[in-house]
Amino acid sequence: MKSKISSLTKSEDFKNLLSGKKISNPYSTIFFKKLSTKNNKVLNCGIVTKKKIGNAVLRNRVKRKIRSVLNDAIKNTNLNLNYSYLFITKKNIYDAEYKMIKDSIFKDLTKVR
Repeated sequence: MKSKISSLTKSEDFKNLLSGKKISNPYSTIFFKKLSTKNNKVLNCGIVTKKKIGNAVLRNRVKRKIRSVLNDAIKNTNLNLNYSYLFITKKNIYDAEYKMIKDSIFKDLTKVR
């Protein structure tokens, strides 16, 4: 199943997702909810990194890691494309290995039904 990742841009979408369901793991908190303006053929997701993680270079590196994990998730798991996702990263994600981040996010994304 090949799909594209589309990022959330409107602040009202972020606010709506924060009122949805959430799943937490040691590296991030994932909010998910069905949005009425969503295209079901595209993965809608937003990635938020706090300033506590570090400067802009470190925050962008974390976002690239999460985007890479999401690309792998699209290829290897059955993601529910009816939902929009919001990833809020935690401070310890920067020091973690890629495989650990990937495993925890895969485990959480398979719980979403």
